[in-house]
Amino acid sequence: MSYRLGVDVGGTFTDLLLVNEKSGDTFTAKVPSTPQDSSIGVLNGIAKVCNNAGIDPTEITHVMHGTTVATNTMLEGNGATVGLVTTKGYRQVLQIARSYVPGGLGGWVIYNKSNPIAPLALTIEAEERMSAKGEVVRKLDEAKIEAELIRLRDKGIEALTVSLINSYANPANEKKIKRIATRVMPGIPVSLSSEVVPEMQEYERTVTTVANSFVRPKVQTYIRNLHRELTRKMKNVQLHVLRSDGGLAAAKAAEEMPVNLLMSGPAGGVAGAIWVANQAGFPNLLTFDMGGTSTDVCLVQDGKAQLRRETTVGDVTVRASSVDVRTVGAGGGSIAKVPELTKALRVGPESAGAAPGPAAYDLGGEAPTVTDANVTLGYLPAEVRLGGDMTIRKDLAEKAVKSIADALDLTVHEAASGIVDIVNENMFGALRLVSVEQGHDPRDFALIAFGGAGPLHANALGRLMGSWPVIIPPGPGVLCAYGDATTRVRDEASRTFIRKFTDTSVDEVVKTFEDLADTAAKTLDNEGVARKDQSVSYQVDVRYHGQGLQLTVDVDLKQLRKKGLDAIGGPFDEMHRQLFTFALELDKEVVNLRAVLQGKPTKVKAPELKRGGPDPKAAVVAEHKIYADGKMRKAKIYDRAKLKAGNKVAGPAVVMEMDSTTVILPGHTGSVDRFGNILINPDKGGSSAKTRQATATKPVKKVTKASAKTAAGKGKKKATKKKKAVRKRAAA
Repeated sequence: MSYRLGVDVGGTFTDLLLVNEKSGDTFTAKVPSTPQDSSIGVLNGIAKVCNNAGIDPTEITHVMHGTTVATNTMLEGNGATVGLVTTKGYRQVLQIARSYVPGGLGGWVIYNKSNPIAPLALTIEAEERMSAKGEVVRKLDEAKIEAELIRLRDKGIEALTVSLINSYANPANEKKIKRIATRVMPGIPVSLSSEVVPEMQEYERTVTTVANSFVRPKVQTYIRNLHRELTRKMKNVQLHVLRSDGGLAAAKAAEEMPVNLLMSGPAGGVAGAIWVANQAGFPNLLTFDMGGTSTDVCLVQDGKAQLRRETTVGDVTVRASSVDVRTVGAGGGSIAKVPELTKALRVGPESAGAAPGPAAYDLGGEAPTVTDANVTLGYLPAEVRLGGDMTIRKDLAEKAVKSIADALDLTVHEAASGIVDIVNENMFGALRLVSVEQGHDPRDFALIAFGGAGPLHANALGRLMGSWPVIIPPGPGVLCAYGDATTRVRDEASRTFIRKFTDTSVDEVVKTFEDLADTAAKTLDNEGVARKDQSVSYQVDVRYHGQGLQLTVDVDLKQLRKKGLDAIGGPFDEMHRQLFTFALELDKEVVNLRAVLQGKPTKVKAPELKRGGPDPKAAVVAEHKIYADGKMRKAKIYDRAKLKAGNKVAGPAVVMEMDSTTVILPGHTGSVDRFGNILINPDKGGSSAKTRQATATKPVKKVTKASAKTAAGKGKKKATKKKKAVRKRAAA
């Protein structure tokens, strides 16, 4: 018998999912994270989940791991000391950067530009030059660059980046410098821009490669140590690490290209949410992952997460594909405070984290947190056991929240409600970023909530967004581990290919795509993925000729051969209209071509519940009171393990399980589907779960200038009138 293990390391808890590869059966575990050394928490979790499943760790053959090591290294600024090699005349490429100042019109007043992660003092120039066509304009002066590299070595650099002008067109000089560097500074990892991101635009290529070098030593050490410990306990286990784009990378590839791991943690949750939602029949959804430290949100359309070609961590933006996740500093551990100067309640982004944690955990924390507010309101009853073995102290939670109540001259319940309302508004803003601001109507999407704290706030977020149903999957606290376990091995290859549509041909584009696919397939070959189990997809970055902005369009080679370049141009125009309300009558231009290869998915069985009637009384474990909508209300506490398919849980109610707690607000009902998902809908207005499932496969409506104008017309068509009536009821 062989097993696969998904492991997600969060700021507060480490979640694990064990999958029986033959039967698809699953086992879960949740243990406290160990920030000082994440591998300790991983190993503790492995021991626990194996004990739960009654198996020996040696039966685990594959470990799929979502990690925040690269992210935290970038955020905390404690990465390697990086040396940089540029072409002569381009030494200040990182200092010049791009002329973007965050913060709107007045941002320049308060903006403090951070120092580049490769300082000017550690940047050297190479006597060389390539043309944009890859022709040698000036030969590399190897003797001079060797002397400069020795000088860098003596300054104590810990990683080296080589980023030369036009190296994407011809990487020969970068490779020569790497050979010299390997000889004069053995043991120092070298990252080449032509390997990390072989695309045009020297600043983006350079900052991405420097970021790769910055996090590489720490990520490399972590992965090697973890792999060594796993091998010691599990013999010939294979370790894969989740990439930012939702795919899996082999341990060696992750060590060499850690810049692709910057959004590893959030990508796991999105992948798990897609798997669950597809089982339930909801291809269009907003994901809402609330943990102890932060909240991550993403939009999924037609069963695919929205991707972006850039990843931003802190104030560093690199060119690496990632799931389009937006993060806010709002989690269960977010600390509430009332500044003396303003006397206005603030929540986060500071977090109590795993140590000392919220006051209610009784681990030494005293500051009032979102978790303490939920305990005070009755949303997180004292009967709950987080991770199965952590006691909740309501008295300590109320004591912590009382400091806020006293500062604002409110009751404890009013203060706790204010804390929850503010954190909900913060998360509401993040959800709008991935929906409304991208041209999507959130009312056309379901909302799936997970993470340890997500189900506590999901119903309230659904009410704010008008997104129904709100889906609470089984084991929401370990859903990120589901994503890690069900994700496929993935790699991509790209090439800058600047051609106006009128200056290229379908045959030339197709041939380039096929070459890129063959390059990416070799990575999967090395992982033992047979060619018959590999699937390929294609993307192209397109812009209007003369425009700086470029958009990424998915390409179907069959349609490309059939329709010609219009198969790319048409979707590009539509995407441009969606985002900016207009398209231009200009020549279009190809910028980059990309091939993405994936292996076959892991077999994971979605267990089905026994059928029951609508009455869930068999799952009631206690009578309870919660504070909701301004007053105390009678509620019932349910044991989720006792719920059956077909049960309807009327709010107000609290549904408990091992790794999370779900709150159903007054005026809402949670229906249990055959897979154990709780589908929350408002009792009056909004679409029912049944209606949503029936219409889930229909195209998603998009908010565009044209559609808005149509909707604002005289309303003669019956369909338009019906749509307005539905939205009016939903808003109510």
